[in-house]
Amino acid sequence: MIRKTIAACVLAAFGWTTMALAETWIVDPEHTEVRVYWDHSGFSEQSLEFTKVDGSLNFSLNSVPESSAFFTIPVDSMETGVERFNNDLWSDTFFDLEKYPLISFNSTSFQQVAPMKLRVRGDLTIKDVTKETEFDVTVHAVGEHPVGRYFNYFSGTWLGVTAVANIKRSEWNMGAFVPMGSDDIRIVINSELRAVE
Repeated sequence: MIRKTIAACVLAAFGWTTMALAETWIVDPEHTEVRVYWDHSGFSEQSLEFTKVDGSLNFSLNSVPESSAFFTIPVDSMETGVERFNNDLWSDTFFDLEKYPLISFNSTSFQQVAPMKLRVRGDLTIKDVTKETEFDVTVHAVGEHPVGRYFNYFSGTWLGVTAVANIKRSEWNMGAFVPMGSDDIRIVINSELRAVE
């Protein structure tokens, strides 16, 4: 009894709620987006979106360091809004879609750095290159989804997060036109995940 009370106090101190102790979470594809941003020769910031993502998160609020994540993104789900640009990026100059149809991320460590803030490190694989990448993760909400009162789809326990990473595309063999085109890439993932009860 004393141990449970202490655990509850620790969770409360970090801004967590004790109702959200589910360990396995799956991505809701309808409320998940992966966007990539870059500087376009100093004139504007441009972006593209990957419209599909699959994977799961094993995440225990009372044992953050033991959490893990694995996600894959089909390269052919990329959309820039410009067909010619899509084709250029799918070519072997950049993503080389025919040889490497998937992007993957496999976590190696989770660290809680502040209330509702995590640092997640892992192996990001693009094309034939795997490099350690760090995501700063903000937990927006965890618990019962308020929309669940109106739609059964949202019943159960949910987790909402934003994850941000900064990489250099040249390190994944996609350095064409650097420095005219920015080497610095910002990845922003917004996702709602459903607990596996």
